[in-house]
Amino acid sequence: MQHVYLDNNAATRVDERVAAAMLPYMTEIYANPSSRHQMGRQARAAIDVAREQVAAAVGAHPSQVLFVSGGTEANNLAIKGLAAMRPAATVLVSDIEHPSVRQPVAELQPLGWQIERMPVDGAGRVDVDEVVAALDKRVGLATLMLANNETGVLQEVAKLAERVRAVKGWMHSDGVQALGKLPLDFAGLGVHALSLSGHKIYGPKGAGALVFDKRVEFAPLLTGGGHEKGLRAGTENVPAIVGFGLACQLAVENLPRYAGLTQWRDSLAQEISRLGGTVFGAEAERVPNTVFFAFDGIEGETLVMELDRQGFAIASGSACSSGKTEPSAVLLAMGVEPGLAKGAVRVSLGRDNRAEDVTDFVRALAGVLQRLRQMAAVVPG
Repeated sequence: MQHVYLDNNAATRVDERVAAAMLPYMTEIYANPSSRHQMGRQARAAIDVAREQVAAAVGAHPSQVLFVSGGTEANNLAIKGLAAMRPAATVLVSDIEHPSVRQPVAELQPLGWQIERMPVDGAGRVDVDEVVAALDKRVGLATLMLANNETGVLQEVAKLAERVRAVKGWMHSDGVQALGKLPLDFAGLGVHALSLSGHKIYGPKGAGALVFDKRVEFAPLLTGGGHEKGLRAGTENVPAIVGFGLACQLAVENLPRYAGLTQWRDSLAQEISRLGGTVFGAEAERVPNTVFFAFDGIEGETLVMELDRQGFAIASGSACSSGKTEPSAVLLAMGVEPGLAKGAVRVSLGRDNRAEDVTDFVRALAGVLQRLRQMAAVVPG
């Protein structure tokens, strides 16, 4: 049985054009890009082209693009690297950040940093006005994601960045789930650092970037070489970087196609509500492809497995938290009751999906729900 893939926030299929562009740098031009010979120079030139492609995708200059292994490394480098370059102060972090942001922020506390959490409302939005009212001049660093990986809800990053800059703080944003779904403008966002990843935009895993304001300094996580201007030691993964660069270019070209997913997203949300489900963040502005929902009394993992048997690949929360059965931390931060939060599952559409995928999914979901509810009704209480 061929599966319908509805888990594009976790990972996307590598575009055929991306795979074709990567292949020569694994089999033909495989030299170390730091080598001075012709093949090494060819590899270096390919990295330079990719840097230009990534920069163009977010309205930055190529010199502002630092290649890393993905969003997790980019987040860690931004938070730890920026914090290392200034005296310990207050770090602002929202309650709905990805674990690769929450954990490095927590690791700043033993170094003298005070963590100030930004709460969210029931729709998963940070009230920036409320946060700004509490800002003081001791804020050294703030981090707020552009789009949440579970709910898809968008945040007012530019608004917060403006105020953080006003008190001389540095601002980072995790843009992994926004790239390829929304137009991005690094200068317009006003952030000092922006994290990006390749495997969310039909590029390869193992490639990402930290786009940074050249007026700030940060300490490298990896040392021992002069790679990436001394900011990230290690021989560059040329094939993955080439693929990431092209994926960024294609992502911009395909933005209208992603915008068109909004209609399917909203149709799916309506059907889920009709079946008795709760759609989280539905009243907030969201990326075009994401629906995060739950049904009272039904475990999320059970729903994922049952729908998998029906040929549909969906997710229960974040893929980076797979193997865990705790309720979604994002939903708990939104004030969702733990039992309902534990049942949350996510559908994330992609550019390979068709209208009939949504129709077929709703039909399969209705059948699974009916069967699970009937089973629950006959189990002695």
